[in-house]
Order: sequence, then C-alpha cells, then structure tokens
Amino acid sequence: MTYHIPVLLNETIDALQVKPDGIYADGTLGGAGHAYEIAKRLDEGGRLYGFDKDADAIAEATKRLAPFQDRVMITKDNYENAVTRMKEEGVEKANGILLDIGVSSHQFDDAVRGFSYRMDAPLDMRMDTAQEISARTIVNEYDETELFHIIRDYGEEPFAKNIAKHIVKQRALHPVETTFELNEIIKAAIPARMRQGKGHPSKRTFQALRIACNRELEVLENAIPGMIDFLAPSGRLAIITFHSLEDKIVKKCFRQAENPCTCPPSFPVCVCGKKPKGRIVKKKAITATEEELEKNHRAQSAHLRIFEHV
Repeated sequence: MTYHIPVLLNETIDALQVKPDGIYADGTLGGAGHAYEIAKRLDEGGRLYGFDKDADAIAEATKRLAPFQDRVMITKDNYENAVTRMKEEGVEKANGILLDIGVSSHQFDDAVRGFSYRMDAPLDMRMDTAQEISARTIVNEYDETELFHIIRDYGEEPFAKNIAKHIVKQRALHPVETTFELNEIIKAAIPARMRQGKGHPSKRTFQALRIACNRELEVLENAIPGMIDFLAPSGRLAIITFHSLEDKIVKKCFRQAENPCTCPPSFPVCVCGKKPKGRIVKKKAITATEEELEKNHRAQSAHLRIFEHV
C-alpha cells in the first residue's frame, strides 16, 4: 500500500524551480513523494534537507530516499525548527522550501493513530507519538471553556458549546478513551435534524482536536516569516494547505511579506522603513486538476501558494 499520495506534485515541483546544485528543504517529508522528485533533480552539489516529526514518516522517507543518500539529510523534528537545524549544518540560505500541511493518508488510514472518526481506536492524534499531549489529554483534562474554544475556533463547529458540555458531562462518569466513544458524545450533542445530509457529525470536532493536539496553526504562523528570510534571492517557499484556517494564515503571512509597510494610507511616502521581502507568485491558489482528482479524492481541498524572495 502506498504510504501517501503526494498532492499537486507536478505543480509543486514546477513552483520550486529546482536547480541541480541548489539547497532545498521539505519540512513535511511524509512518505517522501515530493522529496523524491526534488532529490532526483539534484546533482552532487545539491542538497535536500527533510524534516518530519512522525517516526513512521521518517522510516518511510529514509527507505524511499535511499538512492539519494549522498545528497539528502533527514531529521526527525517539527518543521518549525527546520531553519535552525539547517543553520546548524552550515547552510546559509535555501533555494526552495516546501510545506505540505496537515495529516498524511497513512496517518488517517492507520487506525491505531486515532486520527479517523471512521475507525475505532484509542484517542491519540499525535503526529509525534513521543509528545505528551494527545487528543485523549485534551478531551479528558481541558476545562469546558477550553474545549469550547478549541472546537469552535479550530473546527468551526456551530454546536461547539454543546459538544464541550456533553464531553465534560460524560467524562465525569468515566474517561473518554476511544474515537467511537467520542463519536457517540458528539452525535448526542448535535440535534438530529442538523445531522441530516451534513456529512459525519464528528468531522469538525476531530479536526479541531487534531489541530490543537499538534499546534498546527501556531507552528505554521510562526514558521513562515523565518522561512521567507532564509530563502536565497529568487528562492521560493511553496505551501500546500487543506482547509481554510491554514490557507488564511498562509495568505496573511505572504501578504505581510510582500507589503510590510505599516504607514497610514494617507502618508504620501513610506516612513516606516519596512521593505518588501518578495512577491506572491500567483494571487490565486493553485488547485488540483480534474485528472488528479479522479486518482486522489484527497486532493480536492488542496491549495498551493508560492512566495518568491528578493
């Protein structure tokens, strides 16, 4: 079984404009689908630095990238530390950086990881299984207000308040241990008429818990400015997102980098001294073709945005 099918593969590789002797980073290695295509375009002078906090992904990527071990360095770490790690290796600038945000197909399909509401498993959702906080921790230990804010803000769930209330009520009887236990709590918290034809009732809550567990939005927003600064002239940062919360962060960070001026619009000239760091390559996000969607339905929500450094 394929570990993970890379989305927008050709579009991403084209966006990075890979040079044979360039320095590149893949901050979300996964099964190395994108990384493989980058590595095979490099010669002995080029380097690819790959990062992932998931031990399974590191093992798969190491195996997949074995033919290019002379030009690939793989590190188990969150991509928020990628720039620091590369600097420690003596890298001064990168010609391209890729982030493919979110959960891999492998993580969704591996029941024991607890990412999917469609398979009964222990509540987990940790991309890095070595970290302490899991979805179980959040569900059973966070107070009702915290749960409400997580489910509302990260899941955009209209019944967040009632779901949080039901979770707290149920866990007072016994801890919530599994995905299916949580499913039943969520189902009870959403009026039956609102569940009709709306997709799985747990989808938004599970998304919210996963995002909170892995600090996904926080890490993304913190990482982008440093990655842009680390790019060489004409270097590019390519980011693939899968839902609106991620995409909004990417758009905001790219716009701030393209136009960082904080002067009031009434000022005739800029006096803040903040200079543009580059340009957004395409104003509209790149999405999957019909051909790709026929082969991989998970590409349906993928959006690729590109920033080029000056």
